[in-house]
Amino acid sequence: SALPEKKMIFKGLTVNKEDMNKLMLTPLIHYPLPGGSALITFEEAEVAQRIIEMREHTVELSYGEELEELDRCRVRVQAVPMEILLPSALEVRLTWSNRSILVSDLPSLGISKEALLDKLELFFSKKKNGGSEVESREFLDDSGLVMLTFAQDGVAEPLIEKRHIQVPIGKGKYRVQISPCMSGDITNLQLQPSCCPRTVLLLGIPDVLSEESMRDALEIHFQKASRGGGEVDALAYVPAGRTGVAVFVEDTG
Repeated sequence: SALPEKKMIFKGLTVNKEDMNKLMLTPLIHYPLPGGSALITFEEAEVAQRIIEMREHTVELSYGEELEELDRCRVRVQAVPMEILLPSALEVRLTWSNRSILVSDLPSLGISKEALLDKLELFFSKKKNGGSEVESREFLDDSGLVMLTFAQDGVAEPLIEKRHIQVPIGKGKYRVQISPCMSGDITNLQLQPSCCPRTVLLLGIPDVLSEESMRDALEIHFQKASRGGGEVDALAYVPAGRTGVAVFVEDTG
């Protein structure tokens, strides 16, 4: 996320190097899933651990039907821990762009993003406003800022030194903030395996039912306490012959 300059007050004492320059990361892990697999997340971590310890599970596919024993259909699936890689150490080299600026404190005027970009480009492309030809402009959705890149060197720094500037938009003038634009390159990344405590990966699921029917059969089976299961929070199934991608986020529950 691109962040503008912010005033901060530090009250405290830093005594260890480990307490300095800490970067908080929010996990957003994309994990490929093969065909014939499913991810099941339980409400309780204890249930997931119990399912993993049992390892092999025989899932009944004919629930709710009065069938003879020989006519019943069952499949065996394997339950394994869901392990993903998370960063344990990260080093980023920051580079100051000498052609780009970040514009923040933008007013909410009910106009489209494109219209706002047009007005900012028009203002900052004029030399009397301290600007120059704008090579590119971009609205950064993750932060609500606008990044402007000029075609020439030496334009961004004087604007950044001003810190604030009045920009006419529509019938009014609005005071926006100008901040330097920093880009980061990862120079060192160390990963360590981490197990999702409430999620189980099921493997070896044959393609014998429709996607919806198989998902229902798996959920019914693993909700039964008599089979070691419990309340299911979420379940995703990828049929054989297809692939999927699971997105893991921070567990705030």
